[in-house]
Amino acid sequence: PKMTFGPNDEGALQIDYKGQFQMTVRDTGSGENNDDSTMNFNFRRNRLALMGKYGDNMSLYVQTEYIDDANITPLDVADTDQGSEFQILDAVMRFRVNDALRVNVGKFKYNLSRENLEACEAPLTLDRSLFIRAPFTTTRDTGVAVWGNLYNDMFQYRVDVMEGRKAVSGVTAPASNFRYSARVHATLLDPENDYGYKGTYLGKKKVATVGAAYQFEPEVAYGNTVSRSDKKDYKAWTVDAFVEYPLTGIGTLTASAAYEDIDLDDAYLGGAAADALVSGINGEKNGYYVKAGYMLPNMPLQFFVRYERWRFAELNGVFDQRIDWYGGG
Repeated sequence: PKMTFGPNDEGALQIDYKGQFQMTVRDTGSGENNDDSTMNFNFRRNRLALMGKYGDNMSLYVQTEYIDDANITPLDVADTDQGSEFQILDAVMRFRVNDALRVNVGKFKYNLSRENLEACEAPLTLDRSLFIRAPFTTTRDTGVAVWGNLYNDMFQYRVDVMEGRKAVSGVTAPASNFRYSARVHATLLDPENDYGYKGTYLGKKKVATVGAAYQFEPEVAYGNTVSRSDKKDYKAWTVDAFVEYPLTGIGTLTASAAYEDIDLDDAYLGGAAADALVSGINGEKNGYYVKAGYMLPNMPLQFFVRYERWRFAELNGVFDQRIDWYGGG
């Protein structure tokens, strides 16, 4: 539902619900030896959003999420029930000076990987990569972003200053600094001029976009938490490309790829004395994904395939762990 208010109905408020219900069947994770099948129903996403604006230059977006029964994790099944969580997922004020200068303030998606910035309700594959998250945060962060479109929306720039690792005492981390990101893209056909991308436009646009981003946070972790020494910086970079092209009478072809490198200065080599968060699925790593789709010309049926290869500095007790992931639907 949507309501308007103010002179000439310049103000507007809208409530929106987004849900994604799923059934998961995994061939391991349960039973006496954890090698029996695991079956689960749950809401992958369960969100209520409040959107508002006043005039053309100011808007508000607040989104909540309720998660429960998230016991099947990307690589295993939890030993105990993970319970439920209610959170404010997004809370952002958006200011528009002109098309070349816009400002976001609050909690929202940071500017690193393209796929994290793609709308979850418009993916090419069933979901985004399990492995692209930056360390010490989730898919969102809190801070300020300045962004805009240039040269008739052919180029887009983004810079942000975010919280990064949550402020903790010197017992846990060597410093409390902001995290800095910069992202640019160039689009050669129809523009991608919003803050968020889409994994597919379902043949409604002809798109060819290439992008790159860099992220940095100084002194984010100790290499040795026992002696509180060997301060480590966080650095990350990524490059990506996206193409979608509808062909009359043939269908819509979509392809996308990205490479990402997360560097924590080999902090994991501290072994048992290293910060636990510098390794694992969101720790030091590098890898890439490629995905492609085809949508039939006369009905909204889309087929997709996806392949990923990642190397983790340390994952589940194994150093230099490699994962190959593939799927289709």
